[in-house]
Amino acid sequence: MTTPDIFGGEEESAVNALVSRAFRDVLREEKSVPETSPTGFATGNDASSFEPVWSHAPVSPETPSKLEERLISSYGSASPFTGGTEWLTGAFRDPTSGYGGRPYFLEHLSSDVPGRFTVALSQGYDPVSARQDFPILNQRVNGHHLVWLDNAATTQKPLSVINAISSFYERDNSNIHRGAHTLAARATDAFEGAREKLRRFIGAKEAAEIVFLRGTTEAINLVAQSYGAANIGAGDRIVVSTIEHHANIVPWQLLARKTGAELKAAPVNDRGEIILEEFEKLLTSRTKIVSVTHVANALGTINPVKEIIVLAHARGIPVLVDAAQSSPHLPIDVTALDADFLVLSGHKIYGPTGIGILYGKRTLLDAMPPWQGGGHMIRDVTFEHTEFQGLPEKFEAGTPDISGAVGLGAAVDYLQSLGLSAIAAHEHALLEYVTPQLAEIRGLRIIGQAARKASVVSFVIDGHTAGDVARHLDRQGIAARSGHHCAQPSLRRFGVEETVRASFGLYNTFEDVDVLVRALHQLPRS
Repeated sequence: MTTPDIFGGEEESAVNALVSRAFRDVLREEKSVPETSPTGFATGNDASSFEPVWSHAPVSPETPSKLEERLISSYGSASPFTGGTEWLTGAFRDPTSGYGGRPYFLEHLSSDVPGRFTVALSQGYDPVSARQDFPILNQRVNGHHLVWLDNAATTQKPLSVINAISSFYERDNSNIHRGAHTLAARATDAFEGAREKLRRFIGAKEAAEIVFLRGTTEAINLVAQSYGAANIGAGDRIVVSTIEHHANIVPWQLLARKTGAELKAAPVNDRGEIILEEFEKLLTSRTKIVSVTHVANALGTINPVKEIIVLAHARGIPVLVDAAQSSPHLPIDVTALDADFLVLSGHKIYGPTGIGILYGKRTLLDAMPPWQGGGHMIRDVTFEHTEFQGLPEKFEAGTPDISGAVGLGAAVDYLQSLGLSAIAAHEHALLEYVTPQLAEIRGLRIIGQAARKASVVSFVIDGHTAGDVARHLDRQGIAARSGHHCAQPSLRRFGVEETVRASFGLYNTFEDVDVLVRALHQLPRS
């Protein structure tokens, strides 16, 4: 099957949400699924893998026609399905025997209606099964099952990551490189093996282009202070967007103040989308770098980074992509993007805190001076002169976070075992499911409604502070973020100082959405 374009047009999204809800509702009407059952998608290649969502729900011969009727009643003559909806009657291979060994309407729906959730189904992705890999999610908070909706702040860790870190300390712990003993060799292999995993994860050409750092913030600071200090001077321009995290604003401000350069922010429209025409106007002969987020942390906007890179490169301007928020949700290929720099944090992609990477094209990294001095990054030292190592060592001064790198490598293994396209499909289906329900809550306003969004919803509710709402949710066992999300200029663009942010991850289910919506409806009103 050809994987459809993840996060496609608005019409696709509407179809996606409609079909998924309609199918669930039809099964519930047929009593195939209890009203109290979770509302996530059933997935997998055999009936047993549908646990526990719509588990073994019998699909009657009437199910396709009922679904067709429901869709027609919703869309009428404006049905967007190619060739009408008659494909539904043939979508179940053997309607009398459950799912017939395949996910529901897989073949027809994936071609005629390229919805994202069919990608997840076709790849066997099951969020309920994935949830079992995360021990922390098995607890109760304030008497309720924990619903973790703070994934944009940090993700929880699968057991494979926890075990990888624990195993490293139990078996392999040693400092790396230059050691002649067995444990040093094993630790070095584990550390460099993780670097190779990250290279493959983002599609870099060589492992030397992957620099281990503490995370996205440190990586951006490295580029600003090394590349920026060597290439940006008085009167030059640095371009970001209005919807950046502070970590992609403040380092450039510091550089601008030090060098006399100017920092310009590309504006966004009322949906939270970069206005490319205005962005392009900021690209002049004095523009020396563009640094832009791939996914806006406060709004969820997916920026058109490929188009941004093309526009900048046409003028010889390098581009840094902040992938902290996109890397958990979207497949990334730096070679296909032609990104000059890309940064990400381990704890956003189900890995440990305190570890992340900077990717840079070799030609750029080779030309950049070291940022910090110390051990490991040197080849020879005298009191008169120091000779530095090559890539990537010259940017990795001191003892690195070895166990963190090992854990990050394990996180990448875990994500790739599930498939980022499948994860993206599932998460976007969650977004399509929650958005219209939030819009029905009295006094609730969603901040940022871009056509292309990751699974992040920021909102405010009349008469309540963000903190009040978050505390109310916490009493229901729901963890959601409140505040400015380190993106004050972004929120101020929409006239607010703070929001509540619900952000979804690979282990969230439709039942989690139901719990969130129900709790918001129960918010005390004055």
